[in-house]
Amino acid sequence: MNHAELMGEATRLATQSVEKGWGGPFGAVIVKDGEIVARGQNRVLLTGDPTAHAEVESIRKAIQVLNPEGPTIAPEEQDLATLELVPRPEGSPDLVPKRAKMLMGYSIYTAGIPCPMCMSAIYWSRISDVYYANDLAATRGIGFDDAYQYEDFSRPVDQRGIHIEQVCPEVGATAYAAWNARPDRHPY
Repeated sequence: MNHAELMGEATRLATQSVEKGWGGPFGAVIVKDGEIVARGQNRVLLTGDPTAHAEVESIRKAIQVLNPEGPTIAPEEQDLATLELVPRPEGSPDLVPKRAKMLMGYSIYTAGIPCPMCMSAIYWSRISDVYYANDLAATRGIGFDDAYQYEDFSRPVDQRGIHIEQVCPEVGATAYAAWNARPDRHPY
């Protein structure tokens, strides 16, 4: 499939979400080698879940498709799944030499530019390419203004729009110590 066909499917999903009253006009497809692996639609109004965005839904579905042993993956099966460890990309600032490949080599097509939450999910899932139809200005024009969040993230923590404060670091340190003590930890 080409760009127009893939974006057409993302847009069809977005339109269906609106027509069915499931959520905003957002649809997404995850693609490998021109073939759709997974589809997602905005389903915030359907579920009441503010994280039920098209991109997140499509990532969750792609992971289900690609991990045949899921929903739980035994440690001995991790290298057969999206958890397979691969070397970090050349020039990466990552200090860990290997990470789980997740969705490296996959692309996502979305009807609208991903919001900050979805963009974070795209980074975490290591999707290689993002293609979108509607930009921030068009998205703002229909009442979904994510520009503030992008701007807020660039501010120091103590100057953000949401109160953020570190408390009880000594308590939280126990979970980090448990991770560091685990000899078979699997970086993802």
